[in-house]
Amino acid sequence: MPFTVPAFASIRDALLRDIKNQLPDADTGADSDYFIRATSVASAVEGLYQHQTWIVRQIFPDTADREYLELHARVRGLSRKPAVAAQGVLQVTGTPGAALPAGLTARLGEQSYVTTRAAAIDAAGKASVAIAAASAGTVGIVGIDTTVELTAAPSGVSSQAVLHDMTGGVDEESDSELLARLLELIRRPPAGGNKYDYRRWAMEVAGVSAAYVYPLRRGLGTVDVVITAGGALPSDATLAAVQAHIDDLRPVTARNSLVLAPTPKTIDIDIRVSLSGLTLPAAQAQIQAALAGYFNQLSPGDSVIRSRIEALVSDLPGVVDRAIVQPTANVVPLVDAGKVEWVRLGNVTVGAL
Repeated sequence: MPFTVPAFASIRDALLRDIKNQLPDADTGADSDYFIRATSVASAVEGLYQHQTWIVRQIFPDTADREYLELHARVRGLSRKPAVAAQGVLQVTGTPGAALPAGLTARLGEQSYVTTRAAAIDAAGKASVAIAAASAGTVGIVGIDTTVELTAAPSGVSSQAVLHDMTGGVDEESDSELLARLLELIRRPPAGGNKYDYRRWAMEVAGVSAAYVYPLRRGLGTVDVVITAGGALPSDATLAAVQAHIDDLRPVTARNSLVLAPTPKTIDIDIRVSLSGLTLPAAQAQIQAALAGYFNQLSPGDSVIRSRIEALVSDLPGVVDRAIVQPTANVVPLVDAGKVEWVRLGNVTVGAL
């Protein structure tokens, strides 16, 4: 049976009881010297028990503190993945022929972005240049077609530019994510190139938050890996890094392995509800949050189950009845040799029933 660590009062009472057994006439009252000394010793002993309890927690990776979790991971060749900066495209306008140097800075509030390649304005007065967030992590991800300001626009180049397709930004790997990779390695040790090995290889690369393996998707000898970054699409740089890492580790007998991003399949939701004690705007917010949670749990290739949407809405407090106008049936994404679709939540419309 497990050892029960005694409480401070129990330790002090045991010390006083031992003193009383040895010296029956001793004064062990609350204002006695023996009581004060027993209290002091009990405090030290309690600290030793707590330290031993802490030591035991460090023995096992799933209860270890951050530093000791990293030590457990290091024993098996794992290390914490660093944050990765978002990358995308900067669309610039200006005079045809005007040069855009690499290292040009664009700002959006407190966040800055830096171009990674040089370019020139084309005959149509436009240019698209690769750009990356100056700060690593999800902080660099912005919405599609976000206007930014060039801090030092070159001659002939407009200071107003547009960020497009900023993807791949991932925060530093958390303790829970590192632990998940470690436990996966312990529970499913390397097996010569099975699907779990491919998933583990992909997850070793910084910038990858999730990986899904599709053996034989393109025929015998093929293994395809779909990756995502922070619940969104990975950058081209992350895709290339994962592809190179897997190509370096996969068995030579494997004919071909392909690392790709899922293809988003956005669907709109239209719902009619009957409410009690709940306003329509409040219901809209609750339904939006519930659906967002459901869609965030979907993996590439997972279907959207219409009855699951109905259940989520019905379970919300204040919803008396509901009717799903759209979708009219389960949404089944396409998974074939060409692509793997990933169902994403689009616009949510909530009206009165």
